Amino acid sequence: MSDERSAVSSGDRPEEPKPPRRQARGERRITQLLQAAASVFCANGYTASSTNAIAREAHVSPGTLYQYFPNKEAIAIELGERLLHEMREAHGQAFTPENLSLPLPELLDAVVDPMIEFNCANPAFLALMHGSDVPGRIAEEHDELHATLLTRVQGVIAHYAPSLPAEDRLRTANMTFAAFKGGLDLVLAAPEGPERDATVAELKTLLLRYLTPLVEEPRAEEPQAEGARTQGPQGPQAERPRAGRAVTTTPSR
Repeated sequence: MSDERSAVSSGDRPEEPKPPRRQARGERRITQLLQAAASVFCANGYTASSTNAIAREAHVSPGTLYQYFPNKEAIAIELGERLLHEMREAHGQAFTPENLSLPLPELLDAVVDPMIEFNCANPAFLALMHGSDVPGRIAEEHDELHATLLTRVQGVIAHYAPSLPAEDRLRTANMTFAAFKGGLDLVLAAPEGPERDATVAELKTLLLRYLTPLVEEPRAEEPQAEGARTQGPQGPQAERPRAGRAVTTTPSR
C-alpha cells in the first residue's frame, strides 16, 4: 500500500487532461498575445520588436507571456503559421476550376479580391514575411507559398493562352505576380474607403491591360493559311512570339 502511495506521489500517475474551461482560457490568451504581436510587428517590424513590447500591447506582464511563448521567435512562428494557413485558404478559394471558365476581367475579380481582402485584414503578414531576420521556418514556408502561387498563376495563363511557350508563360507569370505585389503595397498604403477602392480598381486595370493581349480566341474549324499569323501591316517581325489574337475587351475604369 505504501508503495502504491509513493508511486502516485512520485508522478507515475498519468496526467489528467486540463478542464475544458482552462483550455479555452489558454487559447484565448494565446490569441490575445498573437493579436498584440501582429500589431507590434506592423508598427516596428519583426527585427525591432520585443517580447516586452508585445506584453505591453497585450496588457499582460512579461511573465504571463513567457508562460505561453519562450521568446519572440516562437511567437513569430505561431503567428506566421496561422497567417500562412489563412493565406492558403484565400488563394485556394481564388484559383478554382470554376473561376477559369470566367472571362478574364471576371477571373481577375475572383482572384484579386480575396488576396486584397486577406492582406488588408492581416497587414502583419507582409511585415512578418519580409523581415530581415524572420525565423527560417517561416521564411521557408513563405517561399513554398510563393512558389505555389506562381505555379497557379502559370496555370491561369496556360488556360487563357495555351499556345504560349513555357518560358514565356513563366516570364509572364513572374511579371504578373510582381505587378500585383507592387500594386498591393499601394493598396495597403491607401486610406480605407473610396481611395483604397480606386487603387484596387487601378491595379485590376493594370493587370487586365497587361494580360489581355495574351488571351487567345477560340480556334476556327479550318486551320489558318501558313504564315497568316505572321503577316500583318507591320511585317512578320512585329508579332510577339507569345499569343494569338487579342481580346478587344476594354477594362472599365
